[in-house]
Amino acid sequence: MTHQILAALADNEDQFIALRRHFHQHPEIGFEEHQTSDKVAQLLSEWGYEIHRGLGGTGVVGTLKAGSGERRLGIRADMDALPMQEQSGQAWASQTDGKFHGCGHDGHTTTLLYAAQYLAKTRRFNGTLHLIFQPAEELLYGGRVMLEDGLFDLFPCDRIFGLHNMPGLATGKIGLHDGPMMASSDTLQIDVHGKGGHGAMPEQTVDATLVACHITLALQSIVSRNVSPFDPAVVTVGSIVAGHAPNIINENVQMKLTVRTLNQQVREKVLARISEIATAQAVSFNATATVKHINGSPVLNNDPEANAMVRAVASDLFGEESVADVSAFMGSEDFAFMLEKNPRGSYFIIGVGDEQDRCMVHNPGYDFNDRILKTGAALWCGLTEYYLR
Repeated sequence: MTHQILAALADNEDQFIALRRHFHQHPEIGFEEHQTSDKVAQLLSEWGYEIHRGLGGTGVVGTLKAGSGERRLGIRADMDALPMQEQSGQAWASQTDGKFHGCGHDGHTTTLLYAAQYLAKTRRFNGTLHLIFQPAEELLYGGRVMLEDGLFDLFPCDRIFGLHNMPGLATGKIGLHDGPMMASSDTLQIDVHGKGGHGAMPEQTVDATLVACHITLALQSIVSRNVSPFDPAVVTVGSIVAGHAPNIINENVQMKLTVRTLNQQVREKVLARISEIATAQAVSFNATATVKHINGSPVLNNDPEANAMVRAVASDLFGEESVADVSAFMGSEDFAFMLEKNPRGSYFIIGVGDEQDRCMVHNPGYDFNDRILKTGAALWCGLTEYYLR
């Protein structure tokens, strides 16, 4: 027998598939989500939500109260796209060159709006619901900016939840993990300064390119020799910019790297070792290296009690077999800032399909699976009615 929430949502499924594809055709990158946030605010207002705009620049919070209950629930969706070119070939592909919803945030936004309409219509809950539409997740600090602008001061939440679609997991499967689920992420820049000169007279120079190469190799020793094999960590040098001509020894080189860990103490150790290794390697070549921390987000930690709520709701809606325990992974998510501020929450994944040819997120051929819009919306509706009962 179909659950009443699923039955009610089925009536409007085509409407929200069309909305998701509209968002997909008109992607906006971090802190530029003006049209998207306008549409979100318009719909929420039409459905009776109290609207607050401006947190994080383009963020939107919709608040709906029912009954006299004192509990307050927060549900978050991200809105931003990626600065990359789409190659999915879909009829609803991006109409903006160089911008593309390659991570499914169009689906996340639509899923929460789908639930918002149902909850405004039925109001089968007792308490306060805050729907948080966040900008700039891909920059890994949009959530932090919303918090700095007073998100939880203005809209206190007793529980906070978020979700992400996940290729490689069966369609509609709910993935949960207690404790650290996603890695911290730190972006660093290392500026190496030597002494430039002619490529034919290296003895008169201090080759910053050579120094950068030695720093890159030495950084790989951190994971293998400074971190326990039982503590996951990743150090990736993704960019080395070192000049253009073959006969010039470069005076300056810029390196950019990312660091991922699942433990705050490991994170601190790795960051410290990067600075120590970079400066020491540079000194050994009579060069200098300056390490700059560009930005960072913490480890995403899930509250087991919050996960248990998701498990109970998902099992009631779809059956116990719909929920799976998943392993932690080294991707990062700035919802971690919200869970760091309010640990009484969780972040879970919904499978979009495990077909061999299905593209992973951040792939030019990726597209969100519209079949899970109703799944995610039902979960948000069920979770609201469960917690604010």
